[in-house]
Amino acid sequence: MAVANDSIFARSLITDRATKFGLKNEAFGAKVVPRRAFGNGGKVKGKVKVEVKATVQVAGLDEVKKPKEELGFDVVSEGELREKGFLGMRKTKLVCTIGPACCSMEDLEKLALGGMNVARLNMCHNTRDWHRDVIKKIKRLNAERGFCVSVMIDTEGSQIHVLDHGSPSSVKAEDGSIWLFTDQKFEGSRPFTVQANYEGFSEGIEVGDVLVIDGGMASFEVIEKVGNDLRCDGGMASFEVIEKVGNDLRCQCTDSGLFLPHAKFSFWRDGKLVARNNELPTLSKKDWADIEYGVSEGVDFIALSFVNDADSVRQLKNYLYMRSSRSTRVLAKIESLESLQKLEEIVKASDGIMVARGDLGVEIPYEQIPTVQEEIIRVCRELNKPVIVASQLLESMVEYPTPTRAEVADVSEAVQQYADALMLSGESAIGPYGQKALSVLQMASSRMELWSREENRLSILHQHQLGVSLPDRIAEQICNCAVEMGNNLGVDAIFVYTKHGQMASLLSRNRPYPPIFAFTSDNGTRMALNLQWGVIPLLVDLSDDMEANILRTIDLIRTKGMLKTGDAVLVVSDLTPAHLNSTAFQSIQVKLVV
Repeated sequence: MAVANDSIFARSLITDRATKFGLKNEAFGAKVVPRRAFGNGGKVKGKVKVEVKATVQVAGLDEVKKPKEELGFDVVSEGELREKGFLGMRKTKLVCTIGPACCSMEDLEKLALGGMNVARLNMCHNTRDWHRDVIKKIKRLNAERGFCVSVMIDTEGSQIHVLDHGSPSSVKAEDGSIWLFTDQKFEGSRPFTVQANYEGFSEGIEVGDVLVIDGGMASFEVIEKVGNDLRCDGGMASFEVIEKVGNDLRCQCTDSGLFLPHAKFSFWRDGKLVARNNELPTLSKKDWADIEYGVSEGVDFIALSFVNDADSVRQLKNYLYMRSSRSTRVLAKIESLESLQKLEEIVKASDGIMVARGDLGVEIPYEQIPTVQEEIIRVCRELNKPVIVASQLLESMVEYPTPTRAEVADVSEAVQQYADALMLSGESAIGPYGQKALSVLQMASSRMELWSREENRLSILHQHQLGVSLPDRIAEQICNCAVEMGNNLGVDAIFVYTKHGQMASLLSRNRPYPPIFAFTSDNGTRMALNLQWGVIPLLVDLSDDMEANILRTIDLIRTKGMLKTGDAVLVVSDLTPAHLNSTAFQSIQVKLVV
């Protein structure tokens, strides 16, 4: 079916040297492992549902007048491209939590040089002045040193946390020790006493229930309830409730461990999570104040904690729209049983997902975490939303300079599942080896990506149709076909020209072999694309003339020495053309550098 102005044009600009460009064994001076074609062995299918017009031009990219403008390459991507070539570039993005151990300008710069794409600020900790200082430092590094690091704030959320145990750091719960859990507020510390931040935290809890605390890990059994307090035996630490007096619980430690301030806890009975309807809003008054603060500081992402349904995500996105802060993306953290039960609607409503495995592991049996993680990643890919795998990736590196082999295997598995990003928490925020931990993520992800490419381990994605309107469905099919075409032809890179990042995201969804260079004139789009797998966002002035944009940007990269004769680039765009007969709009082009 042919539709005016919406037909797909596949044009290949070739020379007599183009016949072998799919078989090159070098890209930008780096050795490239030959790749086997997938699907139908690299042959073009005989039947296509959408009309495809193909024209072949015997031409290359001739010299054009050298532009005076600069290409918005960040220094890390440029250095990686020069060192490793197109196909050697890391595609999995890296997120670092910023804390006392890495908040200086020097430490932040080292993390940026090490590959940090997004800096996360946890609003549970530190003051707003502290956070403001970190944000200013990151923006200064971006402006003065040529980095492209996005900023994310993570809300505290309206959940039952251990608010304070009186110690400035972690507390050890010994096996057999008796503890009192209470909602009473007091200053300072009391021996073996923990405050909860929610008045009804012990409602529905019975003697014999198990209280599990995540934050170093220990368990307690409720042995007595006193008023609003719980006395418990020991959480990750785990404790058994041995007495309930009023709203207080007296508990005995059954599994010794450490826990930090603001650690989450849950209750279990007969091996199952105790379902509790606390009627707490996802966003507390403090969260709204933190969000207002984040918007005023120009953060790029807001991660919502303890999201149980899509309503809170929509509420925040509507608020941001009214504030004209459309460039701020909303990520939903999946960390509760309720969020898993409504996973698809939450993913559809959000701009991205964080798999908060630490808190999630308190609410579901730990043996289910690997399969749940894989399912969340699958759903996010199908619905075209970036997904971050977080919590305890390299937990041992909070204390030690090297990871365990099991941790490296865990990181590699997340990469093999094609998660968009990996996140460090305490490893970078409070540990002395944050930069080493980041280098472990960088090396492990790069190696797994290389192995997957060598073994032709393409992750087959069920083509869940996203678009509803005809233009959206055409754009989606163009991206699906472009990735298959790029992989089969062995192109060196994919160039996409985009205003809001939608087409770059659709390309990333298919996890192509070549890196995706996303050219945009919108800085908010550039910072948002920092979470997308395999996308290198570049800020550049784009005109209404798409052909001029393509020639200009390719020439800019070539003048930097990062494109050479014989390199092949696949080009797509979602920019509206200046005139309707522009063949660069809704098209797939292959350009060969001559």
